[in-house]
Amino acid sequence: MDGEHYFSAQPASEARERTIRVVLQGEPFELRTAGGTFSPERLDTGTAVLLASTPPPAAEGALLDLGCGWGPIAIALARRSPDAEVWATDVNERALALAADNALTAGVKVKASSPQDIPEDLRFATIWSNPPIRIGKEALHALLTTWLPRLAPGGEAWLVVAKQLGGDSLQRWIATTFPDLAVSRAATDRGYRVLRVARPTS
Repeated sequence: MDGEHYFSAQPASEARERTIRVVLQGEPFELRTAGGTFSPERLDTGTAVLLASTPPPAAEGALLDLGCGWGPIAIALARRSPDAEVWATDVNERALALAADNALTAGVKVKASSPQDIPEDLRFATIWSNPPIRIGKEALHALLTTWLPRLAPGGEAWLVVAKQLGGDSLQRWIATTFPDLAVSRAATDRGYRVLRVARPTS
């Protein structure tokens, strides 16, 4: 399966690069994908639900696509907030290279960076993520424990998770683990939950 090792830093599978047609923010693009990355054949349904269900991201400040894959969420963030500083991060080096290339194709500015290359003191006004649920609960919790605390005051994270893969239990875990953040279910569509996680302004 192409996406079997999409959460590996250096996928062992063949790249088998291809170009697919996707529509982001109402505009069609021809973007590159490859084996060993998440959903290389098409725009993932969860990602489509996230993009259709979220309000506009912050117009300024730092925005983050967490687990960017080949970059559709980062491109959507940059198109909706052209004056913001958009970061895209993934542990998968193949995915990061594709995300950077696809941002250029889409005519937007995106900083595709490995997690350790993002400044530790950077705080995000908006985080959008289709998180890698299949890395396992412990690894997923570690990932969110790293990044959700980096929401700026008044910042929001929007996460899409399939109900059958634990969307409801993840909401409960976030509420318990981060009492300083407010979590709610913002939307349900096609078997997916869209969770909103917000940091108060003060």
